[in-house]
Amino acid sequence: MPRPAWSLFAYQLIEPDEQLDLFACQEIRVHLVARQLELGGSADRTLCGTLLPAQPRWSTVERGIYRDRRLCTLCRAILDAQRRGTRPVWPEL
Repeated sequence: MPRPAWSLFAYQLIEPDEQLDLFACQEIRVHLVARQLELGGSADRTLCGTLLPAQPRWSTVERGIYRDRRLCTLCRAILDAQRRGTRPVWPEL
C-alpha cells in the first residue's frame, strides 16, 4: 500500500527534560521537528520556530499526539495545515 503524501512519519517529537534549556521553549511543551531537513530551511528550529535544545530528547510522533495537551499550539496549527495541504492559520494564544 503506498504511503500518503502527508504522514506523521515526516516529523519527530522533542520532549523537555528536567532542566529547560535556555535555547528552547521556556514552557513544559513538546514540539515537532521536520525529520528531513529542507534546503534553505533552518536545521536548528522546531515547526513553530523555537530553537532546539542543546541535547534534545527525540521520539517518534504517534497518532496520540493530537490528544497530548503538552503539544505546542503553533506546532499543532502547522501540523494540521500541512495535513490538509493548506497554509497555517495561527490560533489565538
